[in-house]
Amino acid sequence: MEKEKIKVALVGQPNVGKSSLINAIANAKLHVGNFAGVTVDISEVNTTYCDPEGCEEYEITIVDLPGTYSLNDYSMEERVTKEFLLNEAYDLIVNVVDSTHLQRNLLLTAELLELGRKMVVALNMIDEAEKEGIEIDAGQLGVILGVPVVPVSAKTKEGLEALKQKMVEVYKKPQTESKIIYSDFIEEEIDRLVAFFEERHYPSDIPYRHLAIRLLKEDTQIYKRMHDEPIWIELLPILREALDHIYLHSGKKDIKEIFADEHFAFAKGAKMEVISTKQMRAKNFTQKIDNLLINKYLGIPIFLFLMWGLFQLTFSLGQLPMDWIQAGFDWLAVETHRVLGDTELASVIADGVLGGVGAVVSFLPNIIILFFGIALLETTGYMARVSFLLDGFFHKFGLHGKSFVPLVTGFGCTVPAYMAARTLKSRTDRLITLFILGFFSCSARIPVYVLFAGAFFGAEHAGNILFLIYIAGALFGLMAAKVLRVFVFKGEDDPFVMEMPKYRLPSLKLIYHVVSGQSMDYLRKAGTFILFASVLVWFASNYPKNPELEKRFEARIEQAASPQEKARLQGRLQEELLARSYLGQVGKATQPFFAPLGFDWKLSVALEAGLAAKEVVVSTLGVLYSLGDATDKGIQALQDQLKRHVTLPVALAFIVFVMLYVPCFAAMAVFKQETGSWAYLAYLFIGTTGVAWVFGFLTYNVVKLLV
Repeated sequence: MEKEKIKVALVGQPNVGKSSLINAIANAKLHVGNFAGVTVDISEVNTTYCDPEGCEEYEITIVDLPGTYSLNDYSMEERVTKEFLLNEAYDLIVNVVDSTHLQRNLLLTAELLELGRKMVVALNMIDEAEKEGIEIDAGQLGVILGVPVVPVSAKTKEGLEALKQKMVEVYKKPQTESKIIYSDFIEEEIDRLVAFFEERHYPSDIPYRHLAIRLLKEDTQIYKRMHDEPIWIELLPILREALDHIYLHSGKKDIKEIFADEHFAFAKGAKMEVISTKQMRAKNFTQKIDNLLINKYLGIPIFLFLMWGLFQLTFSLGQLPMDWIQAGFDWLAVETHRVLGDTELASVIADGVLGGVGAVVSFLPNIIILFFGIALLETTGYMARVSFLLDGFFHKFGLHGKSFVPLVTGFGCTVPAYMAARTLKSRTDRLITLFILGFFSCSARIPVYVLFAGAFFGAEHAGNILFLIYIAGALFGLMAAKVLRVFVFKGEDDPFVMEMPKYRLPSLKLIYHVVSGQSMDYLRKAGTFILFASVLVWFASNYPKNPELEKRFEARIEQAASPQEKARLQGRLQEELLARSYLGQVGKATQPFFAPLGFDWKLSVALEAGLAAKEVVVSTLGVLYSLGDATDKGIQALQDQLKRHVTLPVALAFIVFVMLYVPCFAAMAVFKQETGSWAYLAYLFIGTTGVAWVFGFLTYNVVKLLV
């Protein structure tokens, strides 16, 4: 019976012991060394392996490629190795890695994974690593890379049979994609290109993902091959836009350098997840910073302090421009009434449009400060460290540290946060993250928090209250993740690498791009969706008209003896008209559901309006509580009205409900798109609403007992 043949490409950096390993495997007598002229010529050796399960014999031809640090074209060795790997016929790659210099060697491993070929990693010199006190979790590294990792020693011949067995196993198995994950902005462009190829059913002999990566890396061979194809005309503008986006986020225009940084982040992250040493000494300034920021004792307190400072700035710095913006809208409302008089048009513009939209736009400075702070921490590379730092903590709740990226994105907006969860390749991790994202308060909820915190705790404590709200929401999310992992999405979590990018000085251009884009999205919602919702709320709160009621109150107002009595009666009239309006009817119909939480029909309606967009909660309250004089507008006036009509237990219960209940309609639509299930969307709506009701009820009753 003829032996089945397997051709293996042996690849590794210089001085990783490739020649020694090949000698040990095949008992061959190759000259050991990497000096000029010895390994530039490709060498081959043959060995055999008998599969004990199938009783099959395999003839393994190992091609010893020149040692190379990367797959660039800078040296003869690199060109020879790259040409072979891209153009020659072989069955799998064996990547030889020096265990004592794991991070440096994984740079080449990352490039080899991008080729999309079957692969085995030989973790060589494992005996020397052990002598140096280095412990490597080979199984975890294999899970991270998505390819088998076999500890071996050419010197002691440890693991050689296991390596040959793994070669045969990988050869027999179908091709699987590697698990190397890039920064979000690169993954976004890869997804766009893959979707483009899928829509056009483009015939390709390599997986679409690897094709997209090689296009983004400006691979000369791929460009030459596709240049004369009809699809190139459509592809070129997409590629240009993708590269411009990558250049902006990376702060560089050298694509090789950009991907080198990505490989560095991948290699460092993989090393830090799988390696442990008896002694860790900082060798450079970056390592000294890392030893502080990701210290197991100091790291989390430092992170919490930075987030506390950010929320303090969000409230204190944002207060002054917020007052200016609101004053501008108040002036416009007064002028509208002066010019148009006491007409329906004046009311819809001043009370509906300016009252509703103005209340939301006033919080833009707070939103910008929060976006700026998060963007600053992300662009410097600090957020990636926090992901790594929280990895072990997150695992206790059934999450991966990588979940931190979409979760912190959720502080900005839940819609892109749902999309960012795509970087989690485990479906279980992704679903759990998607379900708990709503508990991480988006920026749209900030206006509600600032409004109530300022009203009931004063400006001096509002920043602390804001910080506590965000932390409480995050803790709720983590507890929910644990419940989902234990009772719903059971099974082992799927670990993978946490990228550790280099520290960078913040790019003002990139920060401007991120902050301006998110702020414009906020304003677009204010100018479209929230504008429509505000006008709708105004209409529902002003109709149907009740002329008989108005006549009765007008007669009493005329007979009132003092201005104070007139103002009181005017307020009573507005309350009666609101209670009999369409909005009042809806609020009273649903009030029994919210009554155990202490909410009146106005707060109930505001929460229901918040399903459209959380900012609408404030604009709805602005319309519902704009009682009395038309000039009595503004955030301060609304806070005064809330203090008069709402008790502290009710206010805290309201904050808790807003913190926990379902995200807006737009976010729910994206959630359904990402999960692909209407049932999951129903579970999200019922589950978050139920949790919000229960904890709102507990908050109301506990606080009522204490105050």
